Amino acid sequence: MSELASALPGAAFEGYVTVREAGLRGMVTLRADLSDAKVKAAVRKVAGVALPGRRQIALKDGRGAGWMSPDELLILVPHAEAGAVAEALTEALGGIHHLVADVSDARAVFRVEGAAAREAMAKLTPADVAPHAFGEGELRRTRLAQVAAAFWIEDAGFTVVCFRSVAQYVFDILRLSATPGGEVGLWA
Repeated sequence: MSELASALPGAAFEGYVTVREAGLRGMVTLRADLSDAKVKAAVRKVAGVALPGRRQIALKDGRGAGWMSPDELLILVPHAEAGAVAEALTEALGGIHHLVADVSDARAVFRVEGAAAREAMAKLTPADVAPHAFGEGELRRTRLAQVAAAFWIEDAGFTVVCFRSVAQYVFDILRLSATPGGEVGLWA
């Protein structure tokens, strides 16, 4: 049996901000009518948080839920629990139209940390990450350079999620954006 490994184990770069691959994280996609009481109760039970609002993320003790679209959530749990959480959601939502998928191993997670993390992210995304426009508890599903990504602020840095197939590309563009000498001084 093969051992579990994240997309780029140990990948890290120390520039004017730190970029590092964050390791394995459990992620379950849920597509359903998010206004349904049964869906709300099931999410609260497995994620430990209430359903987040539009473009929001709710996190608590390594678990959470992020709004991805009007009918989609990304449920965050410890990696080892993702399969069981997907099964629990499927069982809890029996009888209503829904889709549940454990996407943990199809995603890569990165952290961008440091005083100028916003600047490094701003150089790569069309989303407004200025302090007045993007704060704790908000999530953006957008792109970084040429690929799809989602990100939020967590523990004073950005958590970035992308497809595992583009993990090296995302790490490389984050690293390039964080390279000393590339500072712009946007929010200095």
